[in-house]
Amino acid sequence: MSFIASFMNLAGPDLIIILLIILVLFGAKKLPELARGMGQAVKEFQKAKDEFGDELHKAGQAEVKPAASAQSTVPQNPLPPATGDVRPDPNQTTPPGDQTKPV
Repeated sequence: MSFIASFMNLAGPDLIIILLIILVLFGAKKLPELARGMGQAVKEFQKAKDEFGDELHKAGQAEVKPAASAQSTVPQNPLPPATGDVRPDPNQTTPPGDQTKPV
């Protein structure tokens, strides 16, 4: 309670007047229910904040991996693509029988 008072620069009498107004508006029977609801809301907010921080921490650890282990987990595809857009390797030589003659 003192944190709220110091945060908004409220002195003792000002805070007492605000609390009396809340008591009159909501009544003595509703105040414990309101306080309980506020406590549950704060607890859920803290839980969500902690989960979000954990997810960020896990994501940061997942991105930082050694390069050797990242390369070894990549699957190798020995087959050429099936689209028909296979380009010849410029480092390979073609046999003499496969060369085409210009017309």
